[in-house]
Amino acid sequence: MTEINEIMYKNYQKEINECLLRITAKKPELQKIICEAMEYSLSAGGKRLRPMLVLEFARLCGDDYKKYLEIACCLELVHTFSLIHDDLPCMDNDDFRRGRPSCHKIYPESIALLAGDALNTLPFEIITDKAVEGVISCETAVKLVNVLSKAIGVNGMIGGQVIDIEAENRRISLDELNTLQSLKTGALIKASCVMGCILANRDDLIPFAESYADCVGRAFQIVDDILDVEGSFEELGKPIGSDSESKKSTYVTILGLEKSKEISEKLTKDALDVLENFDDTEFLKDVTKYLLVRKN
Repeated sequence: MTEINEIMYKNYQKEINECLLRITAKKPELQKIICEAMEYSLSAGGKRLRPMLVLEFARLCGDDYKKYLEIACCLELVHTFSLIHDDLPCMDNDDFRRGRPSCHKIYPESIALLAGDALNTLPFEIITDKAVEGVISCETAVKLVNVLSKAIGVNGMIGGQVIDIEAENRRISLDELNTLQSLKTGALIKASCVMGCILANRDDLIPFAESYADCVGRAFQIVDDILDVEGSFEELGKPIGSDSESKKSTYVTILGLEKSKEISEKLTKDALDVLENFDDTEFLKDVTKYLLVRKN
């Protein structure tokens, strides 16, 4: 990533991190513990890719992205909810996330579960509040809620998780894996890109945003699968080899390392080609290339 684009990416992260802390700043005394658990998981770091994509697509579509910061952070709230639940003993049973103990290792498991639930519902409160405040129109709020709720539900991230659980201890086909990952990982990435277009009132650009997200989402998951084999705890912030231990089918187990790398490179190229339909894309192109070579 070029120096100027790295600065821009870090600026996005800084603004997003500060906004996340503002969102969780108010902690009613009787409910304080769950607010602290939410904040603990939100403040664990991360790429902040999903909210960044919301803001960046709003910018590419010609709007002032800064007024949408809280709405963009809704994607990080949902993503963090999914990570808290992923780590629970009844799911992947992981003790570490982003280099520190998982939420249920610091707080009671019941509180961790409810923290995830609260992070899942908070985005809809934020989006509708912005409509009430006049930041966005009611029509825009309905469109955003429609996209986000579908990306989370049975035909989105949660549905992908179900397929993932059902696929444990058995060999699945590449088509089934593609469906699994397009829901589990890809749905929220696609929602991020689409919501940026909606915020900028550029529904005509949504098909291009969706095409970009399809490519990036699948490439992102393939790289994750590669890192689960080639990465380290120090770089990933969580145990490696967990997919193998859970006997899960991944792109690496089905296609092999070299073929997986080849496909992720092709998908990245396709994503870059789609961006030709937008102006001023040098930053997002650089981020897209970075996602291919990332180490965590």
